Amino acid sequence: MERKIKESSIFDKFIDKRKTLITNRNFLQSTYIPDQLPHRQNKIDEIVEIISPSLSRNKPSNILIIGKTGTGKTAVLNYIGKEMAKADPNEEKCSYIYINCEVVTSSYGILFNISNLIIKENSKRIPFTGWSLDKVYQELRNYIDEKNKVFIIVLDEIDKSFKENGDDIFYFLTTINEELKNSMVSLIGISNNTKFTELLSTKIKSRLGEEKIIFTPYTPQQLTDILNERAKIAFEPGILSSDVVPLCAAISAQNSGDARKALDLLRVAADIAERNGDSSISEAHVNYARNKIEMDTVVEVVKTLTIQSKIVLMSIYKNMENDNQNMTTGDVFTTYKEICPYVGYQILSQRTVANLIAELDMLGLIHAKVKSFGRNGRTKEINLNINKDVIDIFVEDDIFKNLENYKPSKQMTLM
Repeated sequence: MERKIKESSIFDKFIDKRKTLITNRNFLQSTYIPDQLPHRQNKIDEIVEIISPSLSRNKPSNILIIGKTGTGKTAVLNYIGKEMAKADPNEEKCSYIYINCEVVTSSYGILFNISNLIIKENSKRIPFTGWSLDKVYQELRNYIDEKNKVFIIVLDEIDKSFKENGDDIFYFLTTINEELKNSMVSLIGISNNTKFTELLSTKIKSRLGEEKIIFTPYTPQQLTDILNERAKIAFEPGILSSDVVPLCAAISAQNSGDARKALDLLRVAADIAERNGDSSISEAHVNYARNKIEMDTVVEVVKTLTIQSKIVLMSIYKNMENDNQNMTTGDVFTTYKEICPYVGYQILSQRTVANLIAELDMLGLIHAKVKSFGRNGRTKEINLNINKDVIDIFVEDDIFKNLENYKPSKQMTLM
């Protein structure tokens, strides 16, 4: 085959300018599972001690793992899966199955993916669609029972499945052992929601969470240790200034001790330095990366708001633009009622709008402070909590194209 001659392209000036600082980007990804997981050995030991009977074909307890995002839950369970494969390389005694319920949300999809990881014979595989949920479960159960071993099924982000499907999948997988004669199934659920078990029925709760393990957020020093371990294999000596890792750790610790955010911050800071053609990564790169990540997150939150929530947010912005810095919920509702006809949407009740304001406050897009008027009741003073860059993106939404010359009335209505 004739080799083509490389032509100049729009990429050339960026490639020539970019300086490579990261020797291996995989090491800075949250999905990378290192050989050692700093500050999680006690959790690893606790889980392994519970599930180790599976290597003797004995059923271990079900486990419910609870902890905020970035506390190492997924990394620990994937690490244990790798170690299980070493202990039983041919899966003669135990099969370890991992399913991410944020990616696969439906009950059918979860059972289908479990079956694909378990059933090796093409002729016995379950189809992607077309069967009832009961039939999928029965076929999977029958296949499992033929194998005479323990199946450990890890369901990550199980609250996402519950939100969409209720507790169907938990019912199937926690009652399956009552129907098995030869094999056994043990379930490990992982959730970010500390109140997840309160959503379950009493029966499912007791079966799913026979043993509960809590993952606490990382401290600044623990995050520093984690980042230092990754930095050793991701960068050559001298690339990182001494204040970079501690700063990434401190910023992430303030935001709930999330190791993923700490890694993202370090990686984005390195990317920015590379794009600038800089020879090292400094505190300035970290601060720039922090602003960029935080803005991207807020923009994504704003973009995914419902239309009615966007109208309420626009009502707050228009009051602020009209120099009403101490607006109340009454001001917002009055403006909201005026804006709805402009954008062609139905006016919701005062109570519903008040709930939408509370949701915007919870998302951190506004700050709503309760203000009391004594016997005359109380309302909330509201301030916008997003920067100009986000506002500029928000006001350009197509639904607000007729609001360019609109100004709120001066009327005030207490809620």
